Amino acid sequence: MGIAYLGAVQYNREVGVLAKQYLERGLLVPDHVITRMMMTELEKRREQHWLLDGFPRTLGQAEALDRICELDLVISLNIPFETLKDRLSARWVHPASGRVYNMDFNPPHVRGVDDLTGEPLVQSEDDRPEAVAARLRKYKDAAKPVIEMYKSRGILHSFSGTETNKIWPYVYTLLSSKIPPILSDEEN
Repeated sequence: MGIAYLGAVQYNREVGVLAKQYLERGLLVPDHVITRMMMTELEKRREQHWLLDGFPRTLGQAEALDRICELDLVISLNIPFETLKDRLSARWVHPASGRVYNMDFNPPHVRGVDDLTGEPLVQSEDDRPEAVAARLRKYKDAAKPVIEMYKSRGILHSFSGTETNKIWPYVYTLLSSKIPPILSDEEN
């Protein structure tokens, strides 16, 4: 989701502006807005290879994606609920720049203060433990049919763990076997 989503907001496209309005009010961007935004960006990239992170999350999003492409593979990272809750709850942000810190694995040099400006960091209401827990439960309920759909198609690959450096080698091996190698400068 990252590149296409940020591009839509950054370039002030109608759908990006709409999404930004939800985000600025601390609300989740509705399914139909995210789907429209993603489809607009992906339609432009039909001839390219791309990797989506966090999309599709709902059956409606998956069905919209089906109308424009056939996926090669889907990766599901199975991370324990408590691990996710702890990581997301440790997130703090510098509002002016959007720089994100995690108090456990990417803390600022001075607790509660942005490294570059010295301004205070804030924790979004969405990142408080009780809000994170509710968001994760909602995500799990919405994502379950999507995961089942891709599993039934034989394109779902699941990885379990709590540490990126232990899961990533397996994900990398899978991706390396599925994605065509990028041509070197001499081959172009």
